[in-house]
Amino acid sequence: MIAKPLQKSFEFALNDAIKRRHEYVTLEHLLYALLHDREVADVVRQCGGDIPLLKKQLDDFLNRTLEKLPDDAEVQPVLTAMLQRVVQYAQLHAQSSGRKEVDTGQMLAALYQAERSQAVYLLRSQGVNKLDVLSYLSHGIGRAAVISPKPAFVAPDDEASGPTGDPLKLFAMNLNERAKNGEIDPLIGRVPELERTIQILCRRRKNNPLFVGEPGVGKTAIAEGLALKIHNKEVPAVLKDAEVWSLDMGAVLAGTKYRGEFEQRLKAVITALIEKKEAILFIDEIHTVVGAGAVSGGTMDASNILKPAIASGKLRCIGSTTYAEYKASFERDRALARRFQKIEIGEPTIDETIEILKGLKSYYEQHHGVTFSDEAIDLAARLSAKYLHDRHLPDKAIDVLDEAGARARMLRGATGFSPSNGGLKAAAPQVIGEDEIEQVIARMAKIPPRTIAVNEKSRLQHLESDLQKVIFGQDHAVKQLVSAIKLSRSGLGHPEKPIGSFLFSGPTGVGKTELAKQLAVALGVEFIRFDMSEYMEPHTVSRLIGAPPGYVGFDQGGLLTDAIIRTPYAVLVLDEIEKAHPNLFSILLQVMDHATLTDNNGKKADFRNVVLIMTTNAGAREMSDSGMGFTQTGVSGKGRGVIERTFAPEFRNRLDAWIAFDALSFQIIERVVDKFIDELRAQLAPKNVTLELREAGRAWLAKNGYDRAFGARPMARLIQQKIKEPLVDEILFGGLQVSGTVVVDADDEGLRLVY
Repeated sequence: MIAKPLQKSFEFALNDAIKRRHEYVTLEHLLYALLHDREVADVVRQCGGDIPLLKKQLDDFLNRTLEKLPDDAEVQPVLTAMLQRVVQYAQLHAQSSGRKEVDTGQMLAALYQAERSQAVYLLRSQGVNKLDVLSYLSHGIGRAAVISPKPAFVAPDDEASGPTGDPLKLFAMNLNERAKNGEIDPLIGRVPELERTIQILCRRRKNNPLFVGEPGVGKTAIAEGLALKIHNKEVPAVLKDAEVWSLDMGAVLAGTKYRGEFEQRLKAVITALIEKKEAILFIDEIHTVVGAGAVSGGTMDASNILKPAIASGKLRCIGSTTYAEYKASFERDRALARRFQKIEIGEPTIDETIEILKGLKSYYEQHHGVTFSDEAIDLAARLSAKYLHDRHLPDKAIDVLDEAGARARMLRGATGFSPSNGGLKAAAPQVIGEDEIEQVIARMAKIPPRTIAVNEKSRLQHLESDLQKVIFGQDHAVKQLVSAIKLSRSGLGHPEKPIGSFLFSGPTGVGKTELAKQLAVALGVEFIRFDMSEYMEPHTVSRLIGAPPGYVGFDQGGLLTDAIIRTPYAVLVLDEIEKAHPNLFSILLQVMDHATLTDNNGKKADFRNVVLIMTTNAGAREMSDSGMGFTQTGVSGKGRGVIERTFAPEFRNRLDAWIAFDALSFQIIERVVDKFIDELRAQLAPKNVTLELREAGRAWLAKNGYDRAFGARPMARLIQQKIKEPLVDEILFGGLQVSGTVVVDADDEGLRLVY
């Protein structure tokens, strides 16, 4: 069987013979065709051959030596006897080696059977012998330094490259050229770091700076900024002719099939840089060179290939990495780490970030066709620092500007169409202001836009009255809660603590959890609830922060930490906290004190924008026995004693407020009836069913649904049994299928529903 690429080569050789009006298809025709195949071209190139020269020599031989048929003769070339024997040899060799097909590489090796042919003579004249061809076909080992990627089949009129390609063009990027072409943004600030970098580069030995910092602080920007300053002649004379080359480690690794190819490529890059004298190698994410290209059980990786060149001072290298990667991999290779001079790149301040944004804004304005106001620049820096905790300045502030511009460009449309006014708008750039920045931040932080509004005085001013409309009979608790939140929002609270840490105590069903839910709605943040009855055993506590190493699921993080990392603005409720294992309280101490919690993977959850509420039923019976209402201290004496015995002093001491809920009185229960009925009306509205509650029905529900010991929960059960369940059949099969009105009334026999 002949492989498809080889069939193409035979067709090429036949057509070439017809084009030249030759009577026979010779070995030279076939070699000329094979040189247009990617695999054969790679083999010849790796064995030291020059493809363009070889093609020219074959073309001259075919035109000069072989006789052309007359113009009136029919051209039907046939294979020469020698070519037929070579093809038969290749087929027999493939069968004996267990191959089903003869490919182009095997045919190239088979050509050497015709030792006296011009084809073999030309190959050997360039040093391409049979042993080198077989060695490369078997093990991928040739004599060239670099494999140059080429198309699978090159057209006859295309000129292939010479025996080797330029490794710098293949595997590196000239940052000076990018700066010349205007593809690099200017470097704003970072003067001390840049001066230190230039100083290290001017050393005789170990002249290799290493940028270490968190992701997004601008490590790569410093290297690119250095190239830009070299291009602008803003560096000392010793660096005025320097060129910064960025290594593409992915390109070096890509396509390396055999052992030794990666080393050849990297060595060729290093050699080319050393020959340039003034070249500087920049390796972004330099920790990737540790172990890159190493085979199983081997010690020769990219870092060991780099060491001799950078230690001698012949090659200057700039690296960048993060603190985590530096500690995990780079620092462990002490021989490599000592050859670099560490430069820590810290996160810029908000004011420095504003200056960076002002320096870059013209580039983003030109790209998006918008104009950023000074207020938008200032707000992008401040709000990104406040709300986007999983990234660092200036990267996250730049992202906010970029996304705000992209959003405006998207809404405006490529043709100037504005969805807001339904027509074409003026070509003048749209001005991005504070509102647009707030909307982008809200989407990125996954919080409602009104949550981040700079002016939230109105919402805080009416927070107490809004909560009292939905929480009945607990005005004292609402007032204490709102007072603590206002204190935090005013800036007078502790900046390194949660917005508030509260303990809600009281009987069941009086509104402790409901108040937390309504607070989340009023503040416009997420509501997160954990039932502490699930964490009664010692081993279950680890679920909140993640299992320790060695246990199943240790790499998945903790439920609590992950929830806060995802939604850093939330009302967090730990329901029935007295049921949790004592180990949990040790975890909560640091949350209430420093607003941070670290999971098993080292990720920090930030609780500074969390309202922490813990509910408990401890002491409820004792407070109930003491009579209704609040004492002067807010908690009855007996109930306080139970609370103090249940919770340790260090836990109670960290609470912002200890709020006791009173049992619901009969006067309050009618308001609870109205609340539940309003919720039912909202459920019936999509079905076009209206619900009317008569006074007799309200009184009957209040009387039969009131239980001082269980609060409002019996009322919810009563409404479900007496109203919701009878309505089911009417809505599904009866007179309320399309629409209707339901009247809830009562008489001596009980509650009545009138349709």
